[in-house]
Amino acid sequence: MRRAHFKPPTRQSATLAARYGLIAVVIALLGITILRPLVSSLIEDWSRRDIEMRASLVFNSISGALADMLAANQDEPIDELFGRVASDPRVVAVGICRHDGPPEHATKLMPPSVTCERIARGDEESFSSITVKGRRMLIGAFPVAGNDKRGHFIIVQDLSFAEHRSDEARSYLTLTLGGIFLASGALAIGLVLYLIRAWTRKFKQAVTSATFRGGASDKFVNFGPLDREVRQVLRQLEMKQSSVDREQLTWNKASLREIMTAELPGVEVLVVANREPYIHNRSDNGIELQTPASGLVSAVEPVMRACGGTWIAHGSGSADRETVDASDRIPVPPAHPEYTLRRVWISEEEQDGYYYGLANEGLWPLCHIAFTRPVFREQDWRTYRAVNERFADAVAAEAKTSSPIVLVQDYHFGLLPRMVRERLPDATIVTFWHIPWPNAETFGIFPWKEEIIHGLLGSSIIGFHTQFHCNNFIETVDRFVESRIDREQESVTLGGHETFVRPYPISIDWPPAGLEHQKSIAECRVSVRERLELPADTKIAIGIERFDYTKGVLDRIRAVDTLLETHPEWRGRFVLVQAAAPTRSKLSTYKGLQDEAMQLAEEINAKYRDVHPAPVRLIIRHHEPAEVFELFRAADLCIVSSLHDGMNLVAKEFIAARDDEQGVLVLSHFAGASRELAEALIINPYDAHATGQALHSALVMPEAEQHERMRLMRAYVSSRNVYRWAGRMLLDASRLRTKQRILEIASNDSEPLA
Repeated sequence: MRRAHFKPPTRQSATLAARYGLIAVVIALLGITILRPLVSSLIEDWSRRDIEMRASLVFNSISGALADMLAANQDEPIDELFGRVASDPRVVAVGICRHDGPPEHATKLMPPSVTCERIARGDEESFSSITVKGRRMLIGAFPVAGNDKRGHFIIVQDLSFAEHRSDEARSYLTLTLGGIFLASGALAIGLVLYLIRAWTRKFKQAVTSATFRGGASDKFVNFGPLDREVRQVLRQLEMKQSSVDREQLTWNKASLREIMTAELPGVEVLVVANREPYIHNRSDNGIELQTPASGLVSAVEPVMRACGGTWIAHGSGSADRETVDASDRIPVPPAHPEYTLRRVWISEEEQDGYYYGLANEGLWPLCHIAFTRPVFREQDWRTYRAVNERFADAVAAEAKTSSPIVLVQDYHFGLLPRMVRERLPDATIVTFWHIPWPNAETFGIFPWKEEIIHGLLGSSIIGFHTQFHCNNFIETVDRFVESRIDREQESVTLGGHETFVRPYPISIDWPPAGLEHQKSIAECRVSVRERLELPADTKIAIGIERFDYTKGVLDRIRAVDTLLETHPEWRGRFVLVQAAAPTRSKLSTYKGLQDEAMQLAEEINAKYRDVHPAPVRLIIRHHEPAEVFELFRAADLCIVSSLHDGMNLVAKEFIAARDDEQGVLVLSHFAGASRELAEALIINPYDAHATGQALHSALVMPEAEQHERMRLMRAYVSSRNVYRWAGRMLLDASRLRTKQRILEIASNDSEPLA
């Protein structure tokens, strides 16, 4: 078992000490700044009261003699007395006020601005302050009687010494408070560092030695008052990758292999999907190899090439049984094998119930909310469950270890995660739901909703294309299943098992394999126009879809009619080339869609029969990736008008094909890709007029604007490619496996010793 190695936290401790020291200094400065004005005011008040008291003492000491002298009109003794009083360095001058004007018997330093009418009033002593030549002075007036005449003894004192004393007191106070704050801060820092070191030792011991011991019934170390918060942080560290590292990483086949080697050495990877990446069919020329038109295959197949492992899928080709070995396995790709394809056999009756019935007549329209009523049959549900059981048995049979990583793909296997969990309890199961997840109210009409939710919650991680779909899933669980939901961590705990819900926007291989050996843009434009018998200057809008009612094929054809009505200058100069592969033809809704699309195209072409070429060109057949990318490179714009789509990789493939950084993407707001590709022209496919206007805007867009938009989208898709999609899931799986190993060690170490 690998253990984490911790380096002594010398530098970290020094950093913490510096940080807390700085905080202590800041607090000290704030405290001094707040307290200094208050204390200064108190000191000034105290100093003034002290001077006033001294003035009162002086008056009290001479008041009797002064009264007698005044009564006897002894001017010379009064002057002598006042001279002795004024000899005090803190006394500026003294005098007598018996009438308005300057004081009588004033000593020589009496300020000229002191007049009796201003200061000698009332029968009680009073004080006032004046400023003389920048010096503050305090004047005290004390009532005195002599020779039947009342007067006031005036004493003027200098306040500068008081201000000096206040400054000294403030300095001493600052030093004292600063010392107290800094000493307290140093003590606090020492205490914090001691607690951090003690806590760190406990944490390192818990992680590196796996001695998660507590009381008799405790399994884990208690991390103190922050125990709950620490555990949440640990879970974040276990589940969430370093965004800086991920953003700096160049995602490609080699980097994905490096992640597997570094994070998951020797770990077995199993993919479970209904669709197989390679199909063998009989034809007049023998057995032919076909790559299906599937966004799932386009996304997952490059990952399997990078990681190796086993892909478990339904063997649907007419010659599939003839090409496998005795264990139903075949190495793929056939030319340069890099992983194993394990085929599972399903009868036609089972296919009708599991695939065409429950999956595509029930779950597909339910999740896409494309206004097609879902169909639910009890027999289809039983078949769906039975086929999921068969695939779970295949996973258990193919697993060479007890703890593989199992990547479950899509809505065909809603019950599979729980079934695999029962067979392989230690497996890390990552389920990716490739289609939208509807709101709880909509999903509530599904008769077996609790079973599907329980099945999916057997996963370690459930992934969706967008955060919106993650939120919908958690709300659905909250509505219909008794469980514990942690919305901060975005996890659901059911029966003691925690499942994390995460957004993983799917993407494409970069550069796509379909670009290999492609001709230049100019050559592709000429080749496609010649093959379709179109004039060289014809503007082409390309649509590449399966015939599926969620893809908005009829809506984009109607938008062409709107374009030609509102902008007749494009008649005979614009063609929509719609390449559409037949799919699920057993279902009436799909067969009816194909028939309706053909009829609508004929009607619009007949409407504009007087122009050449016809505005709508339907090509109903399967196209190999090289053909698709040739069409992308020949087109002037690509239209993706999905009525509801989890992501839609056609949009990203068009961007990848345009290495000339030209062309315009017209993209439905209801496709998940619109949340990433903001530089596309975003449309509401239900609004034919607005979509027609968007087509016109795309056709007249200047090349410079096309270049800037395409450059930004290519930069985004190239960095967020399918390897990043898979890498993020695998890194999260790695963190969960590390957590599981630590908990296992902790559980073993917590058992009583014999």
